[in-house]
Amino acid sequence: MKAAVVPTLGAPLEVRDVPIPEPGPGQVLVRIETCGLCHTDIHAARGEWPVKPKDQLIPGHEGVGIVEAVGSPDVPVAVGQRVALPWLGHACGQCRYCVDGWETYCTAPAYMGYTMDGGYAEYAVAFASHVVPVPGGVDPVDASPLTCAGVTTYKALKVADPKPDETCMVVGIGGLGHLGLQYARIFGTRTVAVDVHDDKLQLAKDLGADYVVDARGDQAAQLAEIGGVDIALVTVPSPAAMRAAHAALNPNGRLVLVGLPADNRLEIPVFETVLKGVKVIGSLVGTRNDLATVFDLHARGLTRVVTETRALDDVNACFEEVLAGEVPARLVFDMR
Repeated sequence: MKAAVVPTLGAPLEVRDVPIPEPGPGQVLVRIETCGLCHTDIHAARGEWPVKPKDQLIPGHEGVGIVEAVGSPDVPVAVGQRVALPWLGHACGQCRYCVDGWETYCTAPAYMGYTMDGGYAEYAVAFASHVVPVPGGVDPVDASPLTCAGVTTYKALKVADPKPDETCMVVGIGGLGHLGLQYARIFGTRTVAVDVHDDKLQLAKDLGADYVVDARGDQAAQLAEIGGVDIALVTVPSPAAMRAAHAALNPNGRLVLVGLPADNRLEIPVFETVLKGVKVIGSLVGTRNDLATVFDLHARGLTRVVTETRALDDVNACFEEVLAGEVPARLVFDMR
């Protein structure tokens, strides 16, 4: 099969012909139709996080495809079913976090496209317990970004507990933010979109943002004029953007962090945080149940996914597109 492999951390990916993997007990073999390109894939390929990925990694945690074979007869999905292979490739199901409904913080997890080979390939093996069925009528090109960007921003807003009389700001209207903006509307809040690119500011208007703020101008004054915000979802890996979002929060505001800065540092003022009762929330991804909800919302026509498709052979050029900020929302490798 064709697969994009990380030969060594930091090196360009190599598109190779490798053996089709075989599913073990409790696993399934999935013929990949599409796989989105998440910034996390670039971090993985470059070994930029403290915990390093597996050797000879095949990245990709937004894989969507058809179950071709099962490793044991008692799995909860069937051959021929379309499923998504999300970031949380497996959770133990026994630790306090799994039992309490927080499986994304499992103490013994496996991560698709990081500790397990992922969807940058024509076939991938996944744990049947943790793939998520894709509803009929949801196109695989749409399903791939929803598998990470969608469920990540949905869960980030869910833990912020938005109220219909509140205002939610989404910083960065890219692959994650354009979906986060739509979920903020679904939760019933007033919405503010913040970006520095004309095309993304226009996208925010097209998606129905109540307010659009160009951060190249006086962002603080623009946000003060609309009365500040109650929730700020920051999808970009910029400490400066995070501090600006914190400054715009009203009392009892919630700063929700999704983007991961390269230097792993953020300084915020303690005085204002305490006096205004601001909460700073880190959010990883959602659970399997959250992803099922995200798919259902899309199947009902409540969200729009903005994508451009690419060939897997162009993976290195695609990484450069993402790093240069030249992608309108999400790139998806189409292998059908």
